[in-house]
Amino acid sequence: MRSDFLVIGGGIAGASAGYFLAASGSVTLLEREAVPGYHSTSRSAALFSEYYGNAVVRALTAASRPFYLSPPAGFTTPLVTPRGVLALGPRGAEDRFDEVLAAGLTAPTPVREIEAAEARRHCPVLRPGWFSRAMLKPAAMDIDVDAVHQGFLRGIRAHGGRVLHPARLLALGRRGGRWHAVTDQGEISAGGVVNAAGAWADEVAAMAGADPVGLTPLRRTAFIVAPPDGAGVTGWPMVNDVTDTFYFKPESGRLLISPSDATPVPPGDARPEDIDVAAAIERVQAATTLRIRHVRQAWAGLRTAAADDTPVIGEAPGTPGFCWLAGLSGYGIQSAPATGQLAAALLTGRPPLLPGRPRIDPAAISPRRLL
Repeated sequence: MRSDFLVIGGGIAGASAGYFLAASGSVTLLEREAVPGYHSTSRSAALFSEYYGNAVVRALTAASRPFYLSPPAGFTTPLVTPRGVLALGPRGAEDRFDEVLAAGLTAPTPVREIEAAEARRHCPVLRPGWFSRAMLKPAAMDIDVDAVHQGFLRGIRAHGGRVLHPARLLALGRRGGRWHAVTDQGEISAGGVVNAAGAWADEVAAMAGADPVGLTPLRRTAFIVAPPDGAGVTGWPMVNDVTDTFYFKPESGRLLISPSDATPVPPGDARPEDIDVAAAIERVQAATTLRIRHVRQAWAGLRTAAADDTPVIGEAPGTPGFCWLAGLSGYGIQSAPATGQLAAALLTGRPPLLPGRPRIDPAAISPRRLL
């Protein structure tokens, strides 16, 4: 098979890059699992938040907002719906609260510190006295992750591209000015490669003869519980604490809870640990009047991070036509339109397609910074 671009990895990052590349040439997307997005995309908390992450991440997220609010043809709408985040400052964490508040004040829609009584109006189960301060992040939104992901994949196919799954990459090398990938579905020749392989991105880089950048796969646990008897939770915001020990949010009339864990694990099919579920229950019950008696469903996903928790986007040094799009950590979905367009721009030399081009230093996301 011959293609202009080969994208390795069918999660939200690879799907977005493939979507934007499809306007410039033929795309083949390679996904090792039977279902694209199996390890990370389909297991996310599905939140768009311009308050989340460092300055680079927030810039990429802000640049993605126009796409999410007004998606192009081929996407079901709406892709995002209002949610908001209520961030609590537990007693003794005042310094951390001030840091989060200061960062949130720079967002396009700034955070707002609120009184305890208003916080309890937003979420009536908050335990009085557990938190000393609270802030509201009003512009955070839920994302319909499946609609976004499938829209990107449909866009690739609509331009004549191929989405191959399951298709395992066996070898990758460059000769005659082109990349050649050996897969269990045949050999693919391409002019440029996007390494969007998530937890396996360092392995793909090594296969291509590029230096790994030292990515770490991290396990994040989540589970579903029933809401309080008689309570309507649909309108609640996501609730977290500024020290990142838990969060919970409405999910299809129930509550999704996480201990906000980030446990280093080998690349693979992440599974929830009972100890992490128990820790989240204990923390949420301490901060609220919720009584959690039964976990309906638990799962874990992978978020893969660089040492500085900043995405890795750019051509691998000394490896022409091999572009990193990895290390997106927990920010991959909220920033997917911007990161996908940046990867496409790097390979094609064309300007990004979306308005709101992120104003970031290319060196801040380049793989060179990690080598």
